[in-house]
Amino acid sequence: MTLTSAHALSVEVRTDEQAFAELAGEWERLYRACRSATTFQSHAWLHSWWLSYGTPGGLRLVLVRAHADLVAVAPLMRLPGPLPVLAPIGGAISDFFDVLLDEAAAAQGAAALADALADLARTALIDLREVRPGSAVERVYQSWRGPRWRLNDSECLELPVLPMEQFVKRLPKARAQRVRNKQNKLRKLGVEWRTADHLETGTALRRMLELHRLQWEGRKVNPEHLRPRFLDHLVRSVVPLVRCGEAVVKEYLLDGEISAVDLTFRSRKLAGNYLYGVHPRLIERKLDAMTMMIGAAVDDLASDGVGVLSLMRGKEPYKYRWLPETVVNQRFLLARRPTAPLLASAACGAAARDCAKRVLRRPATAESF
Repeated sequence: MTLTSAHALSVEVRTDEQAFAELAGEWERLYRACRSATTFQSHAWLHSWWLSYGTPGGLRLVLVRAHADLVAVAPLMRLPGPLPVLAPIGGAISDFFDVLLDEAAAAQGAAALADALADLARTALIDLREVRPGSAVERVYQSWRGPRWRLNDSECLELPVLPMEQFVKRLPKARAQRVRNKQNKLRKLGVEWRTADHLETGTALRRMLELHRLQWEGRKVNPEHLRPRFLDHLVRSVVPLVRCGEAVVKEYLLDGEISAVDLTFRSRKLAGNYLYGVHPRLIERKLDAMTMMIGAAVDDLASDGVGVLSLMRGKEPYKYRWLPETVVNQRFLLARRPTAPLLASAACGAAARDCAKRVLRRPATAESF
């Protein structure tokens, strides 16, 4: 697609939920035409999220068309509360945010999105969080002509996708040997895994969340993972994603019983290990669930040409055993003159929180008391 004039583009902001549902086919085509898109930008994920978590009157879908073709989308919502803020659809349970840009019209689409967002920014701060480096949002940010600010957001840990034997060779010698010993123990006990098809996915996800509850019983757990609306969202969104190969649900069997289930999302550039549940009996038998699941993931993904396995947000100690690369998500604040004070307040607040975190992480010294 070649556009010779910005006048070939039209922009609209849709606020009706029915329109969101009816965009599924067009959205899917655009999603596949955007190189940076992850599963969290798919229509299946975002529309399902809105059904579970959206607030009436909050929807703001910025759509850019070249003639009749959808070439750019910014899926946003107005946050409830005293301050006027537009934020990404997807909320805290989505690890990455991005806009969608058709690569064939990316420059024009980014400029048109920037202009449309500029109109919205007259009355609300635009706060785009959890943007992975290299995302299409960066093009919109570059086109922005008003007050703007870029901050670091969550840290994500990423691993290269290699066959497990090559993957283990990256590790220090003693650690690599421990991983091999754990793999041998899994094999000796006959642990196997299988992939659930789209007809089995709903049942497998319910089992995963029940195992997740058992796994974290008596310890601090994300309460959202235990709520019915989260289960409804997962089943509604993941079943179609499994059908088109953009999600994989694996079940792990020990002694013929399903003892663990995990969910992995796949996109063009990376896969992401989203959530898992492990029965306590695996821990009681001193089986390493992460060795089991990462081994299954990298062997499976290596044959598909996916280059990166993300362990998603969070710096849990177990992730560092695998020598991951740290990738920092970005936060983009966009404003116009009337909303510039909101931008300054948000930027200062974020800086203060970062400073407080650094102080809390600093080792205590005599001078600290």
